[in-house]
Amino acid sequence: MTALPQTAHVEETLKQEGGIFDSAADGTLICDVSTIHPDGAKQFYADAKEQNLCYLDTPMSGGVTGAHNGTLTFMVGGTEAEFEASKGVLQGMGANFFHCGEPGTGSIAKITNNLILGISMVATSEGMAIGEKLGIDPVVLQKILAVSTARNWCIDTYNPRPGILPNVPSSKNYEGGFAVGLVKKDMVLALEAASSVSAQTDMLEKSLQYYIDLEKKGCGKKDFGYVFQYIMKNKNL
Repeated sequence: MTALPQTAHVEETLKQEGGIFDSAADGTLICDVSTIHPDGAKQFYADAKEQNLCYLDTPMSGGVTGAHNGTLTFMVGGTEAEFEASKGVLQGMGANFFHCGEPGTGSIAKITNNLILGISMVATSEGMAIGEKLGIDPVVLQKILAVSTARNWCIDTYNPRPGILPNVPSSKNYEGGFAVGLVKKDMVLALEAASSVSAQTDMLEKSLQYYIDLEKKGCGKKDFGYVFQYIMKNKNL
């Protein structure tokens, strides 16, 4: 299992002297749960085959709650047989498993998930902040949104407003969650991949700027729900 921040870190771990390619026994299955560029995952799959190893992109989603509860979702790129083999390890951590297709497609699923997540957190934070400033009790507002058409994971499971949900990072000083720097990294990956196929990215670019600004302000290690504070305080952190 590998879980690393960036594509370059995965490459180093695989290929450095004394790394996985040098050390692993023939036939070893490498499940990489990192969020990396799909092209990198494709290349690592091919490189591993030359070493009589099997590298699979098996990124995960579900956040810290899913990790603690063993209910993560895994997205796997590779053959059907390789997907089935990966579940021998992944089932100890997850509840949902998807064979996405050829190598790299697990990473495609993950970066599209995280670009939507990053945008959703900005939208949730903006709505919660506006509602509170206009005068509605944020606890009441969250309960309404959680059962209405605006409902999403950032509202009902991982709300960014402190004091709404007890066991999420926003209620723990935004510590121990999905860092601003990491969601920014994933959204940049999505932007690069989208650019390669000439896809439109207006909402992605606008939302990404919030996380870029937060990182520049020294908040890169805070949970990404900290964007609520940025919006609530009119960017005057």
